[in-house]
Amino acid sequence: MDADTCLIGGCTEPLYAPAGTQSLCKEHFLQFVVWRRKKGGLGMFKKYCALNMEERDVIVEEWAKTTFSTSAS
Repeated sequence: MDADTCLIGGCTEPLYAPAGTQSLCKEHFLQFVVWRRKKGGLGMFKKYCALNMEERDVIVEEWAKTTFSTSAS
């Protein structure tokens, strides 16, 4: 977790957990976990656990795009 701010731009909450090679605050991390569960259920959790940090970035970026698009609406 080498970033000083949450991956979601404009968020000023303290960092809580890693998301790939970046970090998320607690609120955004919980949203990410819920999104992963809805996207693929238990299979998605197992797949994510098996990925290295750089591979997780792809999934985090996909989630971040959905977060940015829903918050802009």
